[in-house]
Amino acid sequence: MTKYLLAHIGNRGETAKLRGMIRISELTLQRGPLRLLENAELTLHPGHKVGLIGANGAGKSSLFALLRGKLHPDAGECELPATWRIAHMRQEIDAPERSAIDYVLDGDTLLRNIQQRLAKAEEQQDGAELGRLHSELDSADAYTADARARKLLAGLGFLEKQMDNQVNSFSGGWRMRLNLAQALMCPSDLLLLDEPTNHLDLDAILWLEGWLQNYPGTLLLISHDRDFLDSVVGHIVHVEQQQLVLYSGGYTAFERARAERIMQQQKAHEKQQAQRAHMEDFIRRFKAKATKARQAQSRIKALERMEELAPAHFDSPFNFIFREADKVSSPLLDLNEAVLGYSATQPILSKVKLQLVPGARIALLGPNGAGKSTLIKSIMNDLPLLSGTLTSGENLVVGYFAQHQLDSLDPKASPLLHVQRIAPNEREQVLRDFLGGFDFRGKRCDEPVVNFSGGEKARLALALIAWGKPNLLLLDEPTNHLDLEMRQALSMALQDFSGALLLVSHDRHLIKSTVDELYLVAEGRVQEFAGDLEDYSKWLSDYRLRQQSAAAPPSEPAADKVDRRAQRQAAAEMRKQLAPLRKQAETLEKQLDRMQHELLALETLLADNSLYEQDKKEQLKDCLSKQSQLLQQQAQVEETWLNSLEELELLQSELEANV
Repeated sequence: MTKYLLAHIGNRGETAKLRGMIRISELTLQRGPLRLLENAELTLHPGHKVGLIGANGAGKSSLFALLRGKLHPDAGECELPATWRIAHMRQEIDAPERSAIDYVLDGDTLLRNIQQRLAKAEEQQDGAELGRLHSELDSADAYTADARARKLLAGLGFLEKQMDNQVNSFSGGWRMRLNLAQALMCPSDLLLLDEPTNHLDLDAILWLEGWLQNYPGTLLLISHDRDFLDSVVGHIVHVEQQQLVLYSGGYTAFERARAERIMQQQKAHEKQQAQRAHMEDFIRRFKAKATKARQAQSRIKALERMEELAPAHFDSPFNFIFREADKVSSPLLDLNEAVLGYSATQPILSKVKLQLVPGARIALLGPNGAGKSTLIKSIMNDLPLLSGTLTSGENLVVGYFAQHQLDSLDPKASPLLHVQRIAPNEREQVLRDFLGGFDFRGKRCDEPVVNFSGGEKARLALALIAWGKPNLLLLDEPTNHLDLEMRQALSMALQDFSGALLLVSHDRHLIKSTVDELYLVAEGRVQEFAGDLEDYSKWLSDYRLRQQSAAAPPSEPAADKVDRRAQRQAAAEMRKQLAPLRKQAETLEKQLDRMQHELLALETLLADNSLYEQDKKEQLKDCLSKQSQLLQQQAQVEETWLNSLEELELLQSELEANV
């Protein structure tokens, strides 16, 4: 059981503990030279479900670390009950040799503690202790733990046959799902989830929503998915200008309330500026006149006392469009009677008919591994058709976004150079203005991509697509790594896009605001879905019930047996593709481990107060510089590692589908 109390002062701290609330008072939090929070205030009551939002780097993850006791305030206080059990979604895996089910059960630390003591008591043949421990096991619901863990894994998309596989057999995205399941398995009073939907498909997100809605404790959730926030939370905390601002309601209610607040702030700012201008004009005119000098001096003092109201900063830093295609064809693309997959003996999709014309706006829905990525790869000719025809229009220009494309960016080139390579004859200022719409401005236009975050790389990839004047957009999870404002800007740009759009996304707001048709990819078919996302949620529930209730398949008649030899050959070919990806992922993981150890050593050094003495100024500067460089390198390597694991995950799921 996690027990700690992080800073308390006087009777107010004792009151917060007794009431079981989270109370932040006059909190200042700083990481290196960057001040994240200053004199921040926040009170959260038990049972509240709260979304934590703010710009990247604003301090959301640092606040989580503070609540977990991993960081300490630079000033002020952060209080929560000492007896609260805290669960959080980890970002690393430390038990790769354990089975998935055991790894998830490890999340229930109380259960594991009782089991360890039970094993020791059995070894010592201590009958009295055994009796007490069996009673504790009963109180801890130990006898239902395995069933509960398997239910969590099923909800997050794991097949029953995968649950006993070793953790290291899963790719990066699925390991993150295991970390999420472990956090949900932990009995807790406070649950901290940092971007839990990043590695989930829409099916798993819908399941997680239902689970969190029924969670009885206090929930703090960092997410860029507005529909997910609306469904789960009842309050929003906005990290803004080094403050924590609490709003009631979900994300949609927050947007309305903040807009009203900013309008009021803007009016107050404009009124104050008018007052200042009037007083400054009076001072200029009468400061030198003896009869008015005293009045002028009083206005100077009033100006000094006047609190400066900041103007409202409500406009998004993003403002872009997908440039209009020079020519179009109709249809742009026609897929007819196509069979798709890696093996003719066991295709993933059959009899696929899909025609894309200018103005078509389609989102693909379907269970994980059903073939959505296979369809897009086939359209892109990355995967040859097994049979059927794919006809492209004469003037087809495809803009294709997928996560693996972020790795194809030149790490040594700047955003400006990336665009200049595809537009060598365009004036530099035109290109800079264009990149400004994606929030690459000033020096950021000229910095190498190597130091960019995942979100910045995704924005640059979208910028390159937008410049290319596509008339067909194929977007596979384009909102991964994007913050809420960029997601909104992308939604607006897609609404104005006149070409055809084929979208795979777990962001329901993006789907609802940009597409007209839903297509279901499931059970080997691609067909139009006559319903909305709520209907899809119901269809998915029925589909899961059918999957669970389906009996083991009967033995096949000899005449209908699959050609096992061809199937094994196809699987062997795919395993050859997996080997270098696995090796790359393992190499990157070792690099991350080395960097983490170096960062821990630097943090230990920076925690030494003697380092901040005047004679060690250069040593401190050197440590901070090394820390900054390491953090940038870590972010880059981590991004490459995750993308490598996602590609590995896709190939593994397709391999399993063919076995």
